[in-house]
Amino acid sequence: ATTTKPNKQRDRQLVELRSAYEGGASIRTLAASTGRSYGSVHSMLRESGAAMRSRGGPNHRTRSR
Repeated sequence: ATTTKPNKQRDRQLVELRSAYEGGASIRTLAASTGRSYGSVHSMLRESGAAMRSRGGPNHRTRSR
């Protein structure tokens, strides 16, 4: 992009993704709801400064044997 003005819509989406993710939403859920790929949601979260969770997150249940 050659324009130097900030992308307000993208900034807003970064904030929304971060707050949803930090509220417990998974990257896969966010990817599905925004129509973006898992990778782009992940990179946007990192760009927004979200604290990335380890795989599984708080809702992860290990499969009982």
